[in-house]
Amino acid sequence: MRLPNVLYGVYERRLARSLPAGSMPRHVGVILDGNRRWARSFGEPAATGHRRGADKIEEFLGWSEELGIEVVTLWMLSTDNLGRPASELQDLLDIINDAVGELADTGERTGRWRLRVMGRLDLLPAATAAALREAEARTAGVRDGLQVNVAIGYGGRHEIADAVRDLLRSRAAEGATLEEVADDLDVEHIQAHLYTKGQPDPELLIRTSGEQRLSGFLLWQSAQSEFYFCEAYWPDFRRVDYLRALRAYSTRERRLGK
Repeated sequence: MRLPNVLYGVYERRLARSLPAGSMPRHVGVILDGNRRWARSFGEPAATGHRRGADKIEEFLGWSEELGIEVVTLWMLSTDNLGRPASELQDLLDIINDAVGELADTGERTGRWRLRVMGRLDLLPAATAAALREAEARTAGVRDGLQVNVAIGYGGRHEIADAVRDLLRSRAAEGATLEEVADDLDVEHIQAHLYTKGQPDPELLIRTSGEQRLSGFLLWQSAQSEFYFCEAYWPDFRRVDYLRALRAYSTRERRLGK
């Protein structure tokens, strides 16, 4: 529902005040979906939608800071997306590269956030992967503020496979046999080798564009997550949409099996 600007502001402030104190999730994951469909609705090429979606990210991070969120994970490119037509994929990679570089500039200059790039960067062009790693390194000195994970070339199954592979190599370096690893293996051992190691699991996962599936996003970490599916395409996502997601989250009883 679209409201006149004056009423929209009143509604947004009332919605923000209605969120119970202490009800905010520490970690929010977002599937940034609908860029191409947004562009198509205006008769524009896909790249226009991707650029508009990239422009939305810093605004979203600002909202997250205001609301006290500690960690945000943004799914910008999946491993499945790598199969798109070469011309569209190159445009998308260029836009992502620019967007992450700008986020790193802001994080480094202001200390507002620290970037973590997560995904199969080995599947990306070498120059793109190198630029993403360099952007991440530029915010390595940020100790406080928002932690921002950018998932690029990411797939949940790939992450779990990478975690198991990293665990096996780590244990082998310690001299453990495969049988010893198998005997000892438990959930927390794999958890310690995920891309998000050291961070809380996401309590809330948001997907824009009206699609109601996770498509492999944070498969391991989402075991106890709450899901919120928003009709708005990502370029049209507003602060009020975020507040509605947080309100829905605050009303859910999270028993966590207890």
